[in-house]
Amino acid sequence: MFENHTIADRFLDFWRKTGNQRMGYLYGRYTEHKDIPLGIRAEVAAIYEPPQIGTQNSLELIEDPKAEAVEEIAAKLGLRKVGWIFTDLLSEDTRIGTVRYTRNKDSYFLSAEECITAGHFQNQHANACRLSPDGHFGSKFVTVVATGGPDNQVHFEGYQVSNQCMALVRDECLLPCKDVPELGYAKESSTEQYVPDVFYKDKDKFGNDITYLARPLPVEYLIIDITTTFPKDPVFTFSSTFRFPIENRDALGETQDFHSLATYLSQCSSSSSFLDIVSDFHLLLFLVTNEVMPLQDSIGLLLDAVKTSNEELAQTWKKSEQWATIEQLCSTVGGQPSGSLDYAMGGPTLPQSSSAVWSCLHCTFMNQPGTEHVNVCILRVKILRYVLKKNV
Repeated sequence: MFENHTIADRFLDFWRKTGNQRMGYLYGRYTEHKDIPLGIRAEVAAIYEPPQIGTQNSLELIEDPKAEAVEEIAAKLGLRKVGWIFTDLLSEDTRIGTVRYTRNKDSYFLSAEECITAGHFQNQHANACRLSPDGHFGSKFVTVVATGGPDNQVHFEGYQVSNQCMALVRDECLLPCKDVPELGYAKESSTEQYVPDVFYKDKDKFGNDITYLARPLPVEYLIIDITTTFPKDPVFTFSSTFRFPIENRDALGETQDFHSLATYLSQCSSSSSFLDIVSDFHLLLFLVTNEVMPLQDSIGLLLDAVKTSNEELAQTWKKSEQWATIEQLCSTVGGQPSGSLDYAMGGPTLPQSSSAVWSCLHCTFMNQPGTEHVNVCILRVKILRYVLKKNV
């Protein structure tokens, strides 16, 4: 279950603006499903979009240097990776916003490649089980597809693959069939690997049960349907008002840098609480992973404040030296055009005729008369590195 429609809408914005497919990881928490005995429900609070190359009909994931940091931030916020989501959307009529209905009983619900990917993710996030010989059994990790429905509107369909599929993927026994997305293929034994025969049953035209060798294998035998819903009353783990740019969307011209942070902060009214301003998963990730002023070791208090919705803790962190430096960076960078080198020198400048000793507002260093910039200012160095990188 998604906490609110905003999470999904922001994810779909990439496809709406580019026409290219998109993939993301679902971060949330597991809760008790009160309507189902022993039921467990995954509640999605945020979507992280890793580095990827998307086209109208394909997706390629790129190695993510921030993957570990994302996991750490999510854990400190009380969240975990509960699934993955991808789009498979083709516009039908852009005037009325309809999409094609392509995934159905006459084609396929998940392709063989997608089933193998889902099995890979489920193996990575297996359930801990003390009664299992290897300590794990099954998985709660879900696959969500944003695709066209029978009414030609965007629908979110949830799936898992069976434990048998997980085992076939784990042992590298299942392959996709070329040009036939709804069929997989159980590998044959070789000198390097023994593969037991895999069978499935189907009925012939007379209604008799017939056993077939899984070469090929219809992947519908491997899929479990999972209900995907949105609540009547939206819930917001993160702010519902402010939206910081989402990571890895440079193709849209949406970048995470101190220019965008300055713009984001300038849009927040003076009456807004600091907790609401910083309660954005993508903003918190930027604060930890940016190269100019990373806050890995000093953001713990802020994450606790967001996790517990504690304004007092947030205000305490706001008074820290780290946030003061970030505000100074934003005020220095935000008012200048991107790529300008003039503001990179940090600190105030004085006319050449100045004959008084002056103090840098950033580092308080006392400078001799006649100097225009602070040579030892740490902030100056950081801004200079940032601007030089932007210009490369």
